[in-house]
Amino acid sequence: MSTLPGETTPKKASSVAYPLPSAQPRKRVKTRRVLWTLAVLGVAGIAYVGYQSHKNPTLFMGQPMGSRRGGFGIGMNGPLPVVVRTAQKGNINVVLDGLGTVTPLATVTVHPQVSGQLTEVDYKEGQLVKAGEQLAVIDPRPYEAALKQAQGQLLQAQAQLSEAKIDLDRYVTLSGQDSISKQQVDAQKALVSQYEGLVKTDEGAVDNAQVNLNYCYIKAPVASRAGLRLVDQGNYVTPGDATGLVILTQMDPITVIFPLPEDCIPEVQKRINAGAVIPVDAYDRTGQKKLASGKLATIDNTVDPTTGMFKLRATFDNANGALFPNQFVMARMLVDIDKGVTVIPTSSVERGQQGTFVYVVDDQNKVSAKPVTLGDTEGERVAVVSGISVGAKVVVDGADRLKEGMEVVVQTVGGPAGTRKPGAHDGEHHHWNGGGNN
Repeated sequence: MSTLPGETTPKKASSVAYPLPSAQPRKRVKTRRVLWTLAVLGVAGIAYVGYQSHKNPTLFMGQPMGSRRGGFGIGMNGPLPVVVRTAQKGNINVVLDGLGTVTPLATVTVHPQVSGQLTEVDYKEGQLVKAGEQLAVIDPRPYEAALKQAQGQLLQAQAQLSEAKIDLDRYVTLSGQDSISKQQVDAQKALVSQYEGLVKTDEGAVDNAQVNLNYCYIKAPVASRAGLRLVDQGNYVTPGDATGLVILTQMDPITVIFPLPEDCIPEVQKRINAGAVIPVDAYDRTGQKKLASGKLATIDNTVDPTTGMFKLRATFDNANGALFPNQFVMARMLVDIDKGVTVIPTSSVERGQQGTFVYVVDDQNKVSAKPVTLGDTEGERVAVVSGISVGAKVVVDGADRLKEGMEVVVQTVGGPAGTRKPGAHDGEHHHWNGGGNN
């Protein structure tokens, strides 16, 4: 190609060979993905094993891993581990519970009966006072003067009556001698009767003045505990004061009023008609701490139609002050004792569509579901009316994965069956004892 003067000849494009992308990075990416997948699967497997061991701590107990079929030991392909207890013969206390309120036998608001200035306050707030103990004094001087005035009027009336009686005796004598008329004698008799009435009126005035004077010295009507002071010394008080002087609450004895369902009436009424002393214990609201022991005093005469409950009153000796007015307590009343019944732990009872049943382990360590009819319950113990007999081994732990005829491995946790901590009560963790109260 010819070029014009001053032009340059264009250069040909040079063919440079660039290297193709290598396949090595792709292989590395695939390797990393495989490693991450394996790591995730490993973590998931460890988490699953940890979950299963936490859910059932006895799953891998008893034999080493891989010693049973499939290499997973007890609980996977082999017999399941369970905890059993033996049904025993014992007593069940029939106890009725109700959340009640501590109610004093007497709560008195002390009001003044006469008007006057409060000159003394003789009690301290929270003090235990005896019946008849002086609490306060209202200025007695005006009432002492009124008493003297009434007594003077009485003496005057008595003197007039005495004179009239003397005159009547004279008139009667003269009338017998026909010295005076019978009309004069009758008039004198009427005058004597008039003075007798005046004496009676004045005697009543004296008694009234004496009562008012006694009202100046305010005393406790019952043995009780004084509340906060409602009025101070120096105030003028009257019978119309709404607040009163002090509120007194009887503390010993004290009562608890608690409700029970109306279905319990026949059972309670039967014990009352038999003349039995029905014991009642007062616990705190949680039912854990026992506060006092007493007895049933009476039951109410009606059932609340809105709740279907009836009320009962129990009395307690409260010398230590454990029960406080208006305090909420759990009242537990022992109405009967089921003696010589078959007793099992409540944890062994299962419930299904066909009713209540328990899993029983036979001599070949195989379980079978036995329908049972339950009786009364006391804490962690329940009576069995029918279905199993004394000596049956019932499953108390591990029953959620059992099936009819399944083979199990019996394990004992916390000591041999039939033992119990001395002094243990309901709500504590203790060993099983079917004996109850003998």
